[in-house]
Amino acid sequence: MLNLAEKKKASLSSTIGNLARQHAPTPEHETEPRRETSLVGAFVQHLSELGIEQAFGVSGGAIALLFDAITDSDIGLHHFRHETGAAFAATEAYFANRKPSLVFATTGPGVLNAITGMTAARWEGAKVVLVSGATSAPQRGRHATQETSSYTLNQDALYTKGPIFDFAIRMEQASELPEVARRLALGLARPGGFVAHVCLPMGLQSKHFDPPQEKRRVMVKAPSTAPEDVAYCAELLKEGKFAIWAGFGATEAAPLVQQLAERSGAKVLCSPRGKGIVPENHPLFVGVTGLGGHDTVADYIEDERPERILVLGTKLGEATSFWDQDLVPPQGFVHVDIDPDVPGTAFPDSPTIGVQAEIGHFVTALLEHFPKKAVRAVGPARRLEMPAPLPIRGKEPVRPQVLMSAIQRRVVQATDAMVLAECGNAFAWCNHYLRFSSAGRYRVSTLFGSMGHTAAGVVGAAMGREGKAVAVVGDGSMLMNSELSTAAQYQAPAVWIVLNDGGYGMCRDGHRALGLTDEGVDFQQVDFAGMARAVGVSGTTVETEDQLDAAIDQAMAASGPFVVDVRIDASEASPLLKRFESLIKQGNSKNVAGWEA
Repeated sequence: MLNLAEKKKASLSSTIGNLARQHAPTPEHETEPRRETSLVGAFVQHLSELGIEQAFGVSGGAIALLFDAITDSDIGLHHFRHETGAAFAATEAYFANRKPSLVFATTGPGVLNAITGMTAARWEGAKVVLVSGATSAPQRGRHATQETSSYTLNQDALYTKGPIFDFAIRMEQASELPEVARRLALGLARPGGFVAHVCLPMGLQSKHFDPPQEKRRVMVKAPSTAPEDVAYCAELLKEGKFAIWAGFGATEAAPLVQQLAERSGAKVLCSPRGKGIVPENHPLFVGVTGLGGHDTVADYIEDERPERILVLGTKLGEATSFWDQDLVPPQGFVHVDIDPDVPGTAFPDSPTIGVQAEIGHFVTALLEHFPKKAVRAVGPARRLEMPAPLPIRGKEPVRPQVLMSAIQRRVVQATDAMVLAECGNAFAWCNHYLRFSSAGRYRVSTLFGSMGHTAAGVVGAAMGREGKAVAVVGDGSMLMNSELSTAAQYQAPAVWIVLNDGGYGMCRDGHRALGLTDEGVDFQQVDFAGMARAVGVSGTTVETEDQLDAAIDQAMAASGPFVVDVRIDASEASPLLKRFESLIKQGNSKNVAGWEA
C-alpha cells in the first residue's frame, strides 16, 4: 500500500507523462489525431453518405444523442410537433426530390406515433429510414418511462421485416453496424421503395465505434426482362387493339410511355396517382380510373373493346379499379411491375401475363418492336376535355367545382408548384377536375389513405423541393394533423387550401348513399385562417366564389406558409359514386337490394 507521499509522487509522474504525450511530435504517417467516434455519430455519418439530406421527427430522452448527432452532421434537421406528421412529411419530401429521408422518434409513444406515417411510406413506395430509441437491456421489464421492449410492445411488428418495413432491426452490439449499414445501402440503391427501421437502445448510442477506413460502394441492377420475353409480350399486344393503364410506378418512365402510346396508337388510361404520366390533354388519353375517375374510361372500354391492356406500375387495387369486371379486356392483362407479387392480385380470375421489371427498362425494350413513326389512333378521338366553367356566384358558399377551376388556372397552369390532394372528398374533386400535363406534379395517397397525410406531408414536400407545394385538404384532415407551427418555424413555402364545410364530408356523403345515419359527422366550423395566424402562419378566408382568384394568388405569392380557408357548399356531392357502389358490393350497405344511385 502506498503512503501519502508515494501517492503524490505517482500522481506527479502520471501528470508529467500525460503532458509529454500531449506535446510529443505527431508520427509522420499521422496528419491529425484520430477523433473518438460514437456509434450514433458513425451511424448518422453513414446515413449522410447514403444520400439522406433531411431528417424529420420529434426528439426525446431516448434519442437525445441521436438528435445531437444529426445537428452535428450535414443532414438538415426539422423538428416537428408530432411523429406521424414528421413521417408523412418525410414521405412527401422523398417524392419531391427523390432523395431518401430520415425520421427520428423516441421510445414508447414516439415510435408508435411514427408507425402510421411509416406504413403510408411503405404503401406509397417511398424511401424512408426510421431511427428510434429503445430501453436498454438492463432496464427492460423494470417499468422504465416510455419503455420499449418485449414487455410492453409486440417486437415482430417493430423490428422484423414484414408488412411495414422492408428491413428492421434492434441493434444490441456496436459490431452490428457494418452489416446494418450494408443492408441500408442495398435497400436505398434498389429501384422502387424501401422503408427501414433501425432501433438504437439508449446504452448503445454512446458506445465507441471505429468506422472502417474504406468506403463501400453498392451497385444494384434493376431486374430486366429477357429479350425473348419482351418479344412475346409485343406479339401479344400486336394481335389486336390494346390499351395502356399507367400507374404511379411508371412516373419516371413517363416520356417512354407516351412514345409507346404514340407509336402503337394505344389509348391511355391512368390511376389517380398516375395523373400526368401522359398529358391529360393528349389525344390518346382517355381518362382517370378509380376514385373520382371519369366516365370516359368506361365509354372507351365499351365502345372500342381493346383485346388486352398493358398495365404499367399500378397495383389495380380498389382505389384504382374498384375491381370492376367491366374493365377487364377479353384477353386480359400484360401486367408489368417491379414487385413480382403484384400482377394478378387485383383480378385473380382474369388472364394475366405477369412481368417483373423496372418500367423504364421494359418499355425501352418494348419500343424496339414498334416502328418509330407514330401510328394514327384507331377509333374516335376521345380527348379528355376540361369541364365547362360554372358561372361565378357572389353570395352563396363556394362550390367545389368552381374551386377546382380556380386551382387549375392559378396553380396548375400558372406555376410549377406540386399539388397534393388529401384523403376524402378533396382527392375525389382533384382526381376528377384537375388536369396535369407532366408527371410528378400531383400526389395523392389513395392506397393507405390516411387522413392528415397531405395536411402534414405538404410541409415535407415544400422543404424537399425548396419551393411551393399546395395541399388541397378537408377540414377534418386539417384538424387531425397540419404541422402549421412547424411550417412557421422553418418558413416552409407550403400552402393549404381547406375545403371547410364543417364536417367529415366524405363520411357524410357515404353514409347517405349507403342508407346510414349521418348523425355525428358534422362539427363546428373552424376559422382556419385565424388558427393559422395564431401559430405564425398567414391566412385568409374565402366566403364567396368571386374572392377565390385573389386569395389563391396571395397564397402563391407569399414567401412562407399560407392557409386559404374556403367556405364550401356542402350540398354539392363529390364524384365518389363508384366508391360507394364498391362498398355496397362488399356488403356495407344497410339496404343493398333497395339502394338506388
